[in-house]
Amino acid sequence: MTSHWLERTEQLVQKKGLDKLLKAHVLIAGLGGVGSWAAEFICRAGVGELSIIDHDIIKESNRNRQLCALKSTEGLSKIDVMSKRLLDINTELKLNSFNVFLKDEKTPELIEQLKPDYIIDAIDTLSPKVFLIHYAVTHNYQIISSLGAGGRIDPTRIQVADISKSHACRLAFYMRKRLRKLGISSGFKVVFSSELVSDEAIIPIVDEDNKKSTVGTISYLPAIMGGFCAGEVVKDILSTP
Repeated sequence: MTSHWLERTEQLVQKKGLDKLLKAHVLIAGLGGVGSWAAEFICRAGVGELSIIDHDIIKESNRNRQLCALKSTEGLSKIDVMSKRLLDINTELKLNSFNVFLKDEKTPELIEQLKPDYIIDAIDTLSPKVFLIHYAVTHNYQIISSLGAGGRIDPTRIQVADISKSHACRLAFYMRKRLRKLGISSGFKVVFSSELVSDEAIIPIVDEDNKKSTVGTISYLPAIMGGFCAGEVVKDILSTP
């Protein structure tokens, strides 16, 4: 086995498995607390092509949980910071970066342009999240969606299941409700926590267009959910005939 930066990965999954990862293309929508870590894990696993999408800049409040958030990166584009990091991990990575807000007509346009093998949905706003999932499911793209990471502290309550089996998550409830109206009640995996959220962790806000509240978060919970997302994607790629 040739010595290279992925030699430990190859030792685990063998050359056949590593070849599958190197040929795979994963799209990650959203580079927040979950998506930034998912992108890191997918890159370090040896996936050969990554597409990342986010429109936000790094804020001071991101520093408690988001991979690219440092004092030195405040005010910078998440896409720019994450792109440099991913290419510093894998210098041969084929990286497609989009500093856009993924919604409505932009969703099918980008997906059909990129044609990824797998999509990780780490969007934290309901409408574009539902739109992305609906498009992916109805057009036969594999997708896994991360549900609510805020307001939770117990990592042992994180689960992976079909959307129809999700519970104890307010975001999951609203997603299921919206998707049922669009004719989807099952058929894709979600990462969610069964831990109930305390009302004390939620603060209503009126100064942001796409959010009605903010939820308290702890450093490791979103990262672990990102790891769950990445793990499911890698397992599915490796099991592909």
